[in-house]
Amino acid sequence: MAEDLAVYTVIHQPRRLKLPAQPIPPGASPEDVERCLFDERLNERYFRKVAQTCYWPATEVFTELVAQGLKLNLGFSLSFLRQAQAWDPRLLDLFRRLVAHPNVELIGVEPYHSFILLLDLERFVARMSWAQDRLEAIFGQRPTVTDTTELCMSDPIALALDRAGFSGSFIDGRPWVLGWREPSFLYHSGRNLKLLARHHRLSDDVGYRFSNRTWSGWPLFADTYAHWLREARGDLVVLGWDYETFGEHHWRETGIFDFLRRLPWEVHRRGMRFLTASEAIAAHAERSHHLPLPAFPSTWAGSGGMEFFLGNGAQQAIFQLMLHAYNKARLTHDRRALDLALWLTQSDNLHLIQWFGHGGSEAEVSAYFTPREWWELGSDGIIWELQQVYKNFIRALDGGTRRAERLEEATLPPLDPEVEALLTKRERRGPLAPAR
Repeated sequence: MAEDLAVYTVIHQPRRLKLPAQPIPPGASPEDVERCLFDERLNERYFRKVAQTCYWPATEVFTELVAQGLKLNLGFSLSFLRQAQAWDPRLLDLFRRLVAHPNVELIGVEPYHSFILLLDLERFVARMSWAQDRLEAIFGQRPTVTDTTELCMSDPIALALDRAGFSGSFIDGRPWVLGWREPSFLYHSGRNLKLLARHHRLSDDVGYRFSNRTWSGWPLFADTYAHWLREARGDLVVLGWDYETFGEHHWRETGIFDFLRRLPWEVHRRGMRFLTASEAIAAHAERSHHLPLPAFPSTWAGSGGMEFFLGNGAQQAIFQLMLHAYNKARLTHDRRALDLALWLTQSDNLHLIQWFGHGGSEAEVSAYFTPREWWELGSDGIIWELQQVYKNFIRALDGGTRRAERLEEATLPPLDPEVEALLTKRERRGPLAPAR
């Protein structure tokens, strides 16, 4: 029976593309190109909606629970933090207070939630270090354990994270990756990097099935769930959830917040202890088990493989356009052009069209996240216009961007002027004190 429990949740909001695709005039400035690519009004509307249903109430509950002994591992994409800083600075302050609690560990996340890890591992290593700097400037804590994008993991990705100096990373504990092994142990891949295997069945009982009235486990109560956690075979149960599980995917009316408030008490009553990711690694490092990682990346999406993102022709076409846009932007040696190309590699741009040519529950999840404004274009129109966004950007790189100094990750545009000021302060005076 498992005695230790680590809870991880990640917060991300995509930077949605502007559809129908906007033509980019010749000689357009980087600012004009950016306005043509991204629909910030749409992004703000979705951000404010989710802030009301999820971010505010869930963060208030988690703040209460960590003060009562819950230990929480929390990841942020800089894509989300950029939106929070622009549209709800008070919410960002609330997150700062939560992360400052000693029972909360900040987890590193690929900054734009992009698939750069499938395109350029060397730059992926640099960007993960870049994200560490930004997260430390915002929260006063430097992550040593990481997530990737969509929990992607493979042997090459693990090597990149090891080279980046992380002590551990989350991985989805799928049977096709683990083989005969149970997810409830600490693993390693033959390097220094330790692997925290998300228990996908127990995690999805809450993340996906909690409000499903046709599920045999409905309604799920905290005492029942805590019993399942305790009865798991192994040493350590790792739960991984999208933060929007609480209030957005499962509305307040489902009882999700009552469940969350009750769960720590039920877990402690059964003799389990909560651990941060670093504590879990330290507690189990001496008996971690070797896990040969696959060459093909695993993920927590869908059935656990990249077919969720690359399983239809439309996704494959967009992925090729991502690759062409990124590589052409590199050839310009223009920092702003490369930054825009990196935004275009967000995994969401493939997630949102998984439904194309598919049916079933995975397609329903994908369609749920597709902006309702896009559906006015029709399914074929959405795919056509998405491709045009990338084609327009690729053509704009011919003459509309300036040649610039050779790219260095440290000179990429900062999150915003406030963060740049914080980074400058840290460089002059040393690490920032945690925000209170």
